[in-house]
Amino acid sequence: MLIDTHTHTNLEQFKDDYDEVIRRALDNDIWLVNVGVDMVSSQNAVKIAHEYDEGVYAACGLHPNDAVSPELVAGFDFDLLKKLASDKKVVGIGETGLDYFRTEGEEKKIKQMDFFMKHIQIAKELKKPVIVHCRDAHDDAAKVIAANAGGSPGVIHFFTGTLEQAKRYIDLGFYLSFAGVITFTHDYDEVVKWVPLDRMLVETDAPFVAPAPNRGKRNEPSYVKFTAEKLAELKGMTFEEVAVQTTKNARELFGI
Repeated sequence: MLIDTHTHTNLEQFKDDYDEVIRRALDNDIWLVNVGVDMVSSQNAVKIAHEYDEGVYAACGLHPNDAVSPELVAGFDFDLLKKLASDKKVVGIGETGLDYFRTEGEEKKIKQMDFFMKHIQIAKELKKPVIVHCRDAHDDAAKVIAANAGGSPGVIHFFTGTLEQAKRYIDLGFYLSFAGVITFTHDYDEVVKWVPLDRMLVETDAPFVAPAPNRGKRNEPSYVKFTAEKLAELKGMTFEEVAVQTTKNARELFGI
């Protein structure tokens, strides 16, 4: 069994066949967490989660790139987010975080930090983990977590930072989640080899960044097995060892 801890079958790319995609994953003993990036996709994640007896969960939040969009911010209500996230099928708060790759200007970065801190506060109040998106902003993200999370759990999804940044997050008690990018680049081999297996999760971030051998295709939860296989290869372990431990980690973090 595996758990795709970060996927988006709640997005437009799956509007015509999300049930087929999800059932394909479930038939292969793969559970999943659909993650919201705005209010609409968060609501859709919760709706979809309730369509399945088990194995499909949701997370609710506002993506940091959307936190600097006046239109999306205007339609985002933190009181509504908290109410939505109180649902029993919601297992995490996010995705939230910082993204300096597409964001320029100090004012926009401060706005992202503000929304990030508000998500962390809701996560603490609801006793649910925070799901962090971070790109080109790991030092600031770690500072925000250290100052605001207060030991509350969370995960850095699609981790692509350095070894030193990985160590900082581990010291803060966070998990690191790895996606399909590790199947077609060696940039993160050293990090994967160092991170303790009991602090690792696997994900697809579908429909984005499909792993080898499916590069260029629409990604989907059933492809998470390729990432787990690569983790096993890099760490010199069996696929079964990686599957068992990452599933255990996901169950403990998300309470599923």
